[in-house]
Amino acid sequence: MARLLGPTDIRNLAASLGAMPTKKWGQNFVVDAGTVRRIARASGVGPGDQVLEIGPGLGSLTLALLETGADVTAIEIDPRLAAALPRTIAERAPEDAERLTVIPADALTVRELAAPPQAVVANLPYNVGVPILLHLLATFPSIARALVMVQAEVADRLCAAPGSRTYGVPSAKCAWYGSARRAGDIGRAAFWPVPRVDSALVLLERGDPPRTTATRDQVFAVVDAAFAQRRKALRGALADVAGSPAAAEEALRAAGVDPLTRGEQLGIADFARIAEAIVAQGAASLPQRRGA
Repeated sequence: MARLLGPTDIRNLAASLGAMPTKKWGQNFVVDAGTVRRIARASGVGPGDQVLEIGPGLGSLTLALLETGADVTAIEIDPRLAAALPRTIAERAPEDAERLTVIPADALTVRELAAPPQAVVANLPYNVGVPILLHLLATFPSIARALVMVQAEVADRLCAAPGSRTYGVPSAKCAWYGSARRAGDIGRAAFWPVPRVDSALVLLERGDPPRTTATRDQVFAVVDAAFAQRRKALRGALADVAGSPAAAEEALRAAGVDPLTRGEQLGIADFARIAEAIVAQGAASLPQRRGA
C-alpha cells in the first residue's frame, strides 16, 4: 500500500516547496489519510479505470486513487505543485508512479486529454468548483461519474430538486448531465488550513439529457435568464431571451408552462421545452452555435 501523507508530511512538503496554501487558487490540502481513502472507496474506481483529478495539490488524494489501481491524470494550476507531484508519488508509491500523468494547467482551459476520463474524483477549489465540474462534464462525454468535494452549501445547490430553497442554476445545469446526490460530509479538521466552512461529497452519475431540438447552450441561456431575478415570474424573466414579455408568454404556453411560474419550480426538461419553443419563434438572442 502507498505511504499516504499525514499532517506533518503535508506541512513539511509545503515548506520545502515554499508553497503555502493560497486563497487565490482555493487551496485547502487534505491532511487525513482516512479521509482520502474514504473518498477513493466512495468513488468506486479500480484497476484500469481512467480517473481525472483536479487540483491534486501535494498528492494526498492522488496517492489514495493510485492505490486503487486506477490510472490518474492530475491537472494542477500551481506550477510548483505540478512539478513536485511526480516526485512525491515516486518516493511514496514507486510501484504506482507510471500510472500518473500530471498536466500543469488551469482545469477550465483543458479541452483534450490523451486518455478519455471515465471518472472525476477531486477536492475542487472552493472558489470555482461548480464552473470546473460543469466544464468537465460538457467537454468530456466519456465521464460516467464524478465524485467531488465542495463546500457543503454548494453540495446542497448541486443536488437540490425543483421547488426547494437551494434549487437554482447549478442544480438545473447539473441535472442536464445526470443525477447528483450528497455522498457524505467531510469534517473541517481533515484540511490544512482548516476552512471556515463545512465540506461535503457530491456523487454525480451521468444520464441522458432531455430530448429536445434545442442545444445545451440554448437551454442553459434560458436557465440563466430564469434565475437572474428569482422573484420574477417567467413571463418577465424570459422577456429578453424571447424578445418581449408577450413572446415569452407565448413560448411558455407552447411549452405547457404557466407564464406566472417562477424558475425554481421547473426541472431541466421544462427548461428544454421552453428553449425549444423560444427557438421555434426565431429568437435571435439565444445562442445559435450548436452544442450537445
